Amino acid sequence: MFNPASLLRRLGLPWLAAAALLAPAHAADWPSRPIKVIVNFPAGGAADQIARAVSQPLQELLKQPVVIENRGGANGNVGGEVVARAPADGYTLLMSSGGMVSVNPHLYARMSFDPAKDLVPVAAAARVLVFLVTRPTLPPADVGQFISYLKAHPGKLSYGSPGNGSSPHLAGEMFKSQAGVFALHVPYRGAAPALQDLLAGQIDYAFDPGIALAQVRAGKLRLLAVGSPKRSPQFPDVPTLDEAGLRGFDADTVFGFYAPAGTPGEVVAQLNTQINRALALPAVQERIASLGGEALPGSPAAFQQRAAADSLRFGALIRERRIAAD
Repeated sequence: MFNPASLLRRLGLPWLAAAALLAPAHAADWPSRPIKVIVNFPAGGAADQIARAVSQPLQELLKQPVVIENRGGANGNVGGEVVARAPADGYTLLMSSGGMVSVNPHLYARMSFDPAKDLVPVAAAARVLVFLVTRPTLPPADVGQFISYLKAHPGKLSYGSPGNGSSPHLAGEMFKSQAGVFALHVPYRGAAPALQDLLAGQIDYAFDPGIALAQVRAGKLRLLAVGSPKRSPQFPDVPTLDEAGLRGFDADTVFGFYAPAGTPGEVVAQLNTQINRALALPAVQERIASLGGEALPGSPAAFQQRAAADSLRFGALIRERRIAAD
């Protein structure tokens, strides 16, 4: 049987021989210390809440602490670069919306790293829907009335998003394109501050990634539609925008975990298995459902295929709407 360590010794490279022997042992011993999950958006947003929902059972399954660290900025690029440059040992992971991989390469003329080459998909976590919500003092009570109101007041209304190129921003531009309306886009540094200004009446509407649903239930915001191909189980009586006449409207995104390129395959496989086990727990599914999303266990390959499909879909929208990063 071929033994790489023996070959390296015969070549007079004993230190490389030792490394060859030690490499599989590192994967076998993983994890032996705490794991850090970088969330590349601020605290309070969908990515942060999903990461925290999964991390608690994950640390019990892995028998090591799982520590969350928020590193927002540049539509996820700041946190993404931190993980891309981290050691490929399985101890630093990224939780991100799919936008950093599928959208940002279309937005930025230059990125300090290549998401497709410098990161590897580990596991999808959730399919995240966006919800068209308005301040309750706005007159329209349904999508048809809302579109008519926007057409009657071009440029007078504003909508907020977590930032240029974020999935809620792309949903807003998709809506404007298909509905033939114009409204002012106001970018924020995260979904939570956008929600606060919507509640305060500083902006008129938003495509929310689920964190506003508690305010909808409390009557503080009005939910008009779901920006997904199918209705939300949380609000079965609320139509999709496709049903409301915007045919084919689909602004769903997939949030999930990534690791630095070069992370041992055995570690990626173990992480995928344990994350999927965490996603199967009722408490985790309920937490994700409270955001209006759904848990999405699956293989790294399926996660990567979804990201590639989203890249084609959102890339076409970005070119059509001439969307650019700040």
